[in-house]
Amino acid sequence: MASSIKTFAGSNPASSALDPSTAAALLAVAGDIALVMDGAGVIRDVALSAGGDSHLEEATHWVGRSWIDTVTSESRGKIDTLIKEAANQGVSKRRQVNHLLAEVSELPIAYTALRLGPGGSLVAVGRDMRNVSTLQQRLVEAQQAMERDYWRMRHVETRYRLLFQLASDGILVLDATNLKVLDANAAAGQIFGEATDKLVGRNFPFGVDAASIRVVEDLLSSARSAGRAGETALTLQGGRGYHASASCFRQESSTLLLLRLSPIATEGGPAMGGQAPSRVLDLIERSPDAFVVTDLEGGILAANRAFLDIAEVATEEQVRDQALSTYIGRPGADFGVFLSMLRKNGAVRLMATSAFGALGHQSEVEVSAVWVPEGEEPCIGFSIRDIGRRLAGGPQGARDLTRAVEELTTLVGRVSLPDLVRDTVDLVERHFIEAALELTNDNRTSAAEVLGVSRQSLYVKLRRHKLADSAQDRDTDS
Repeated sequence: MASSIKTFAGSNPASSALDPSTAAALLAVAGDIALVMDGAGVIRDVALSAGGDSHLEEATHWVGRSWIDTVTSESRGKIDTLIKEAANQGVSKRRQVNHLLAEVSELPIAYTALRLGPGGSLVAVGRDMRNVSTLQQRLVEAQQAMERDYWRMRHVETRYRLLFQLASDGILVLDATNLKVLDANAAAGQIFGEATDKLVGRNFPFGVDAASIRVVEDLLSSARSAGRAGETALTLQGGRGYHASASCFRQESSTLLLLRLSPIATEGGPAMGGQAPSRVLDLIERSPDAFVVTDLEGGILAANRAFLDIAEVATEEQVRDQALSTYIGRPGADFGVFLSMLRKNGAVRLMATSAFGALGHQSEVEVSAVWVPEGEEPCIGFSIRDIGRRLAGGPQGARDLTRAVEELTTLVGRVSLPDLVRDTVDLVERHFIEAALELTNDNRTSAAEVLGVSRQSLYVKLRRHKLADSAQDRDTDS
């Protein structure tokens, strides 16, 4: 800033004899680049700091050009302001402009311009702002990811509260150290004949028949030590019988117990356990992860609400009997990979692929699958999780490929263009073949389907790129 810069006091002969080029060389030590210009803003000399970035070397070709012609159209007004402030006030405020370079689209530089001597010469001292811009971008991405995670946790909490209150079994959440009730659902209030808020804060057990108190204490003690206690029968005051089970879990630094109570079926009346299938279906329907059931050919039989959100449709009827590959994976490729892995392993775990909505939205997802090939209605169940909100710096394979192509670029001028193009094509082809093999767990038939080539063509390419020997190919053919 202009207000923070002080000039030399008095007329020191040493400072007054300092020519613009020498001044630029000295100022480049404090910054990354210094430009010496005449009063009209035409660059006469360029000084770079030692050990600077290689992209700044292109600035040496700006000599003889107007400073304003080296920047983007959005930065031209800032250049005019820098020159006018330096000419009128001796030193300008710092402003960031974007230069146009050949190897990178834009190069952000923050400049301060100074007037040297009565001749009107100017020196602009700049600092490379790419690292700052990258950090700012990462900060924005991190803030956005945190905000998405915050709202996701709010939605998860809302679903938890809804499930907790709608559960037909009585549920108590207890502090494991003193058995104080921390939370209770509406069904628990009905079981103990009190409002839910009056249960919170009381020490358990209460409302239990004297003969069952020891059973409850043993149940909770077993859950604390083993993490989970099997179902047992107990009697509440009034003679009502219940099945009780308990599990232990941690929340932040606290250890909690979850106690579940369900009525014991009486003669002539249905057992509460008979509602278990409907409870499971309700949980799947309300799950934040997508779940879809297909036949063995990939036709959709049933789907939950989360899958409809991914498919961008309003009702289940809109996706029923349609192919799963319409919405998940590459058409004609990924479903074949799923079937192949299911036949081999019986299950698919966390396979990364893409999801496509009916309205054009695309997202990255992880798919797990299990199948029931026998029975009256053979089917496949898919669990699908949206991973697009995860913050990541990009795939390692892409960085390796980019680095390899940059190494080939250094051969320009020493190797002919046809040879460079051939080597680059071979490099990219090998990269995608390796990616397909990794995606399909080295299943070459599936890899050929993913790449859209015949098996014979894939085997030829494997040999050419030395990714497999002839013996392995013969084994695969057989």
